[in-house]
Amino acid sequence: MEWILLVILGFAAAILGSIMGLGGGIIIVPALMVLSAYTVFFEGITPQTAVGTSLLVMIFTGLSSTLAYMKQKTVDYKAALIFFCGSGPGALFGVWLNKDINTNNFLVFFGCFIIIVSFILMVRKYIKPLKRRGTGIIRSYTAPGGETVTYGFQPSVAIAISFVVGMCSGLFGIGGGSMMVPAMILLFGFPPHLAVATSMLMIFLSAIVSSVSHISLGNVEWLYALALIPGAWYGGKIGAAINRKMTSQAVVNMLRIFLVIIGIRLIYQGITG
Repeated sequence: MEWILLVILGFAAAILGSIMGLGGGIIIVPALMVLSAYTVFFEGITPQTAVGTSLLVMIFTGLSSTLAYMKQKTVDYKAALIFFCGSGPGALFGVWLNKDINTNNFLVFFGCFIIIVSFILMVRKYIKPLKRRGTGIIRSYTAPGGETVTYGFQPSVAIAISFVVGMCSGLFGIGGGSMMVPAMILLFGFPPHLAVATSMLMIFLSAIVSSVSHISLGNVEWLYALALIPGAWYGGKIGAAINRKMTSQAVVNMLRIFLVIIGIRLIYQGITG
């Protein structure tokens, strides 16, 4: 029964993660930590193994989603590689922060973090993109409907933001899209669908870096990962297909409620031990 639950968890996390460019770790990590309190099967899960296993699964979610978005021609490769210049080193720093963190402290920090993410998801549609200043890198994207959107960013600012996103990825086992996608839309003026697709490529590259580090530290539960990966692979493809056909607002609303409930549950679990 627990193995089936892991397959379903990987599948659902990948669909939601791919639709919104989140990666899926923001669902897998808290799910594993909460399950560890309810069943003997998951009692060996620690913050380090939950994060390491989640990041390994994220490689497959990111790859399958990126391949699907490449066919849709919605990936900005140049921007993704520039963002990776920050997120890669940031991911390594996050892994270093994670290696000695106490379980209860991790639960409280991560619970607060995903509640903040749910707040970002709530307000992002009410915030208009900031006006672009200076020169920097200017890009344009022509939507399927024929509308051309111009967006751009300063590489130094993008790399600094990506470093923080990568740090949270290595520390909490998330892809980083929950912060990077809003930043790309609000600060740099990316079209939403382009931001989601580009974020998944960055997540794929960052997950490789942080996964190698976690594997070297022995932080991966390989059997759990093998159960999660098939669902993550197909869920990533399905999520990318759904993203193309919907505004994703309904899914965002459901995810926000889910994150708040899980966040409160993790904080409670961390405080009560």
